Amino acid sequence: MHILKSKVILKASIEEVWDFFSSPANLKKITPPAMGFNIITGGDGKMYPGQIISYKVKPFAGIPLTWVTEITHVEPLKFFVDEQRFGPYSMWHHEHHFREVEQGVEMTDIVTYVLPFGFLGRIAHKLFVKNKVQQIFEYRSKVMNQFFETV
Repeated sequence: MHILKSKVILKASIEEVWDFFSSPANLKKITPPAMGFNIITGGDGKMYPGQIISYKVKPFAGIPLTWVTEITHVEPLKFFVDEQRFGPYSMWHHEHHFREVEQGVEMTDIVTYVLPFGFLGRIAHKLFVKNKVQQIFEYRSKVMNQFFETV
């Protein structure tokens, strides 16, 4: 099992940050263009527990994959969780936490994931998956300043 933790402080109100992140349609805005990310179904409106969202992504070598996630938990202005139901990982659990701080809002992502294929998956993680996942969250932190100032 692998865990990635990412934090960023956004100079905005908790309401502004929550409004942006509780809309699945905004995910494309903070995903690297090379990922070829497109929502196919279920991304309209604000998220809610039980919401199923289907995407097309190109995470490796431009090969398109279908990824289906479910929003499993939502605590408005505090956190939400999405979990993979079908896709490239054996398991993907992504927590998004929001906390008011003096400078604005601290947003923390905690991603817990497992790759398929046992030993081969562990090798793939060391060779490129770990870096790819980190690059996605680094990109996300950088582009969020288009929507919010970052500290």
